[in-house]
Amino acid sequence: QVQVVESGGGLVQPGGSLRLSCVASGSISSINTVGWYRQTPGKRRELVAVELSGGYRNYSDSVAGRFTISRAVAKNTVYLQMDSLKPEDTAVYYCLCNLRYWGQGTQVTVSA
Repeated sequence: QVQVVESGGGLVQPGGSLRLSCVASGSISSINTVGWYRQTPGKRRELVAVELSGGYRNYSDSVAGRFTISRAVAKNTVYLQMDSLKPEDTAVYYCLCNLRYWGQGTQVTVSA
């Protein structure tokens, strides 16, 4: 079994920053591909950032230039650095590891 846990969400003012973490454990040696998604009530889950094996990264237009994927030294941990946050970034953020394993999500709320 594989467990994926996101953390780092919370309440932040517009213009602020948060760093989300995604940690995979169990029967997984490393996170090769990772996708960060977000979802708001009544809407489809939206892909906002992806890193493929080999290091290719891509971001949705809505977050490009503000969000950055990075990795810890430990191969089973990835981060999503979110800067210049806007109220429209408010959502539950999910991590998808190796195209198979979802976490439970972490709430991000951007509000004054």
